[in-house]
Formats: sequence, C-alpha cells, structure tokens
Amino acid sequence: MNAGPANGADAITLEGVSKRYGPAGHYAVRCIDLSIAQGSFVALVGSSGSGKTTLLKCINRLIEPEDGAILVDGQPARDMAAHELRRHIGYVFQGIELFPHLSVAENIGITPDLLGWPRPEISSRVAELLELVELPADYGARMPDALSGGQRQRVGIARALAARPGILLMDEPFGALDPITRETLGNACRHLHETLGLTTVMVTHDIFEAVLLADRIVVLRQGRIVADGTPHALLVDPPDEDVRDLMAMPLRQAGRVQALLDGVSTAAPS
Repeated sequence: MNAGPANGADAITLEGVSKRYGPAGHYAVRCIDLSIAQGSFVALVGSSGSGKTTLLKCINRLIEPEDGAILVDGQPARDMAAHELRRHIGYVFQGIELFPHLSVAENIGITPDLLGWPRPEISSRVAELLELVELPADYGARMPDALSGGQRQRVGIARALAARPGILLMDEPFGALDPITRETLGNACRHLHETLGLTTVMVTHDIFEAVLLADRIVVLRQGRIVADGTPHALLVDPPDEDVRDLMAMPLRQAGRVQALLDGVSTAAPS
C-alpha cells in the first residue's frame, strides 16, 4: 500500500460493485459506481436496509462483493491480502469494542505493534493520538471499563488512526452516544479529518449529522445510489420526492429552532 494517491486523485473507486445475501439472492448493494476523491468527507445515508454498511465494509473487504472492482489508492483491493489492506484503512464503528484486558495505550498501539513498529515509536504515537483526541496523557494507563462511552469512542478513533492511514471508515460511530457527546465527537472527527488530511467515509442514519459534517452526501435506496451531491445541492435541488423528504428533516429542525428564537410557538395545535 502506498502513502496515498497524488493530489486530486481518487482514494477509493467502486466499479459495478454488487453483493447479495440469502437463498433468494437479495441484493444488498447493486451495480454501485462511486469515486471518492482524496481528502473528501463523504456521508452514506439512507433508510435501514438501504446498503450503507454493506457498501462501507466492501471497501476494506470485511465483506467481499460478488461482482465489480474496488480500487484503494489506485490499486485493486483484491490484489492485497485483506488483513494488510485493513491495517492501512482506519475503521470506527458504533459501540466500539475495546479489548477489555488491554490498557488504553495498548488498545491504541495494537496495530503498530502488529506491524512491528519499535516500542519507542509506538509510545510516541500513542501520546500523540491521546492529545489529538483530547484525552489526558495519563489515560493511557487506564483500562477500558474505567472510561465513559464518549471516552471509549475517542480511544476507538485513536486506535483507528494509529498506523497513520490515509482513509478512515466510520459506521454509525456516534449513534449510541448522548446528543452533546455526539456533537462534540462529530466536530472532533471533522477536525481530525482536516488536520490529518484524511479521506473519510461515514455511514449515518442522521441526515442532520451528514449535512453538518460531510462535504458530499451519497443517498442509497434498496442497494442503489439515488442521489450524490454536496449538502447544499441536495438541500436546494433534491432529485426526487424521497430525497426531498429526507433532506427536509434538517430544514424542519432548523426552522423550529429559529421559530423558538423568534418567540413563535412550535407546538401542534390542540
């Protein structure tokens, strides 16, 4: 795996990717063509069962597509051993499971350790990442059960970034958190994305989160891409009624908040 594509190149390319499940051969994703430029932040949204998580997991071969090709940094993903590919792609998921018998520092450093980094380099990287995810240095010695949910998620993000990947995949990373922690961590991830020059792909069911964090929103329905554009473009010119309804949610929320600020009641009439 190289250090990343040249500036302006695609970090991830999916060509005709399909995946079916079950004896009936139900398509989870079907004929997906998608190019994701280096340095972009893309949100995959859609209803439950639309194919978001399947598509995300195809990128790092946690799920193998039946048809199509996936290129990562310009190289066919199938030409690389799956475990080697995953070591160069950070992955964060909802309810991150830290290794309970390992300290925070050991959890963060596990991938560099598997890659054979020298101990001093691992220690330095752990300290750097604790600072990046805004956890005190002495948290490195703590065990996961001594952390709050938000703190564990920060450790999970640090672990995903430990081997300096150019790509970060996130599957509903904040869904199990309270709203304040969720917003704080979302902003932290956007900051890390920009600071580290990452290519980030995030699955979320929260369209408001997608609008506020992502540069580009890809909407899936029944395993197919039905909309793809900037938050602004999809808010002002959705391609169909279903996407219009989806994008109307953050607009309604914003309108209700503005009405409250203006002193207008938002309660439903009795």
